[in-house]
Amino acid sequence: MNRTESDPTVVEVGTTNGSSYDVLIKRNLMSALPELLTEYAERHRYAIITDSNVGALYGSTMRDRLRMDGFNVDLFTFEPGEKNKTRATWCDLTDQMLAESFGRDSCVLALGGGVAGDMAGFVAATYMRGVPVVQIPTSLVAMIDASVGGKTGVDAPVGKNLVGSFHPPKIVVVDPEVLSTLPIAELEQGLVEAVKHGVIMDPEYFAHLSEIIPELLISGLKEIEAVVSRSIELKAKVVSEDEHEKGRREILNFGHTFGHAIEAAEHYRLSHGTAVGRGMLLEILLGIELGLTDRGTLGPVEECLGCLGISIESALAINSQEILRYLRIDKKSKAGGRRFVLISEIGSVRPNGGEWSHKIEEKTLVDFLESL
Repeated sequence: MNRTESDPTVVEVGTTNGSSYDVLIKRNLMSALPELLTEYAERHRYAIITDSNVGALYGSTMRDRLRMDGFNVDLFTFEPGEKNKTRATWCDLTDQMLAESFGRDSCVLALGGGVAGDMAGFVAATYMRGVPVVQIPTSLVAMIDASVGGKTGVDAPVGKNLVGSFHPPKIVVVDPEVLSTLPIAELEQGLVEAVKHGVIMDPEYFAHLSEIIPELLISGLKEIEAVVSRSIELKAKVVSEDEHEKGRREILNFGHTFGHAIEAAEHYRLSHGTAVGRGMLLEILLGIELGLTDRGTLGPVEECLGCLGISIESALAINSQEILRYLRIDKKSKAGGRRFVLISEIGSVRPNGGEWSHKIEEKTLVDFLESL
């Protein structure tokens, strides 16, 4: 069947057990949520889980609209921010659902940005040994990254996303229209992940982003929709090949080994996108130092990220001892070594035998960080 302009863009994401789920992308798609739930995730009860900011903006309206359409639905909120993506918040949300007698015939609607998606997804993954989840991202970073791939989890005091589960959604509902309410700074955070996708997989996409980002931040909602679709297509292809990150899915961690350590060292006062952007620059520098990354890679990536407020100077302004402390407990570590995804050039990740990341010994890391 040929797709018409009224139809959403559909990106299929495969899973290990041979099933798949759809990511639907279309402006004003949230208005079709009742029909989508009936088609993709029909259950007895629904729990909308979101942070209090998104709850006030969209959550109450969504709950009331679904109730008008005959859905048995309740709204649960938690305080916003990475600092609240904790086991305590998870415990509070699950206790509230238990108090309201939600059963195994329930479904969680994960509404919001990356933090809300991770938290609500983890509640769904663990509540009564697992109930379905529908991801409804409202930030750019959640649309093109966090909502696709089935990763859920919470942070621990010693690091990010150290307690979690793979729990793929029944469907992902992406409505780029909601991005019109976001400040430019929030769009910049999501565009960092889009740049990452170009750097590791698609040099033409990276070149396109480098060209359009300045205007995109001013008046580019229609162009952002195309960016959302392309980034989701790129990520979905990788996730479909390797749902549980035992192989090629590792490439999506580019910028994240240093990035997560930077976030933790800053006590999560620094946004995820900014931390990952700085991590990308540091990991390019590390690759150059090791002779694995082409030196000509740094300039274009630095210039592109500079349009998003991320400079090489900010990447270098780190406390090396604090960074090392958090690198030691990074969840991507194997056999006592820190794992880094390194690129050979823009659009190509440097493989390491049969793996997609490189084990870097601590002495090498110490020497590298002290040389910055």
